[in-house]
Amino acid sequence: YNIWTQLMMLLDVIYFILRNSVRAVLRPRTKPIDGELVLITGAGGGLGRLFAQEFTKHGADVVLWDINSEHNERTARLVGEMGGKAHAYTVDVTDRVDVYRKAELVRRDLGRDVTMLVNNAGVVAGERLLDCPDELIERTMKVNCHALFWTVKAFLPQMKAQNHGHIVTIASVLGLFSTACVEDYCASKFAAVGFHESLAHELLADEVEGVKTTLVCPYIVDTGMFEGCKIREEAELFLPPLEPQYCVEQAMNAILVDQPLVCIPRLTYLPFLSRALLPWESNVITYRFLGSDKCMYPFIDAKKKQTSNGAITVA
Repeated sequence: YNIWTQLMMLLDVIYFILRNSVRAVLRPRTKPIDGELVLITGAGGGLGRLFAQEFTKHGADVVLWDINSEHNERTARLVGEMGGKAHAYTVDVTDRVDVYRKAELVRRDLGRDVTMLVNNAGVVAGERLLDCPDELIERTMKVNCHALFWTVKAFLPQMKAQNHGHIVTIASVLGLFSTACVEDYCASKFAAVGFHESLAHELLADEVEGVKTTLVCPYIVDTGMFEGCKIREEAELFLPPLEPQYCVEQAMNAILVDQPLVCIPRLTYLPFLSRALLPWESNVITYRFLGSDKCMYPFIDAKKKQTSNGAITVA
């Protein structure tokens, strides 16, 4: 590489730093998504249901995938009451054969291709590593990570052929930095982040500029999935569990401006940076001060009580 190539690279780096700094203050123009066909996994409740409603507000048609038919139909009815179009399918996203079969069924039923994919389905075991049955660990990896491969392989070819689409991965801040006693969840979300970023690089390398990607990394969302999780009381004043509606609205803001990565809230960018820049011991001290090192203890206790009462559910 000659000096001019290096200079252009540096200028591009500075340009994107300045552009994104300006975007943080002055919101860029949002893209219209009316008429898009959006497929959402884990649409039967929690964030998935709210995403379905939010995309409907913006004029998109939604395809709802969930393993729980009853909950999924409930989401479809709510979308219908808003005047939107929802198409519900019962799908086990951990079963690649089922994913490919249902993807083809969607194309046949609707006569068109999915243009936006929101990989939202997620679970957590809620048990310490040595107490956790192997089957629950495998389930977490299959839902939170493996399913991403099957859904993207099912819908990306058509997006690339049309040079139009958007792939959204709902990961977690626990895919950027970790905490104790949720090894299955952290491992699966780190994997989801790695999968998404590698895919984004592949699309850029192939110059598929029309297919966008957005990685969403929210803090703990108050959907019941991590019920009982608690950090230090003083710290929780600045970092309380996210309201689900707020989380989805912030994610939508990022999706509509083709933002590659969004951490919700913005405060969670700090531990992500400190993990990369500070010594391990410094981060451990900070975690302990915030109560993050043992924040999952009450969550695990709550899960045990749910299990003993026969009330355990998949989030």
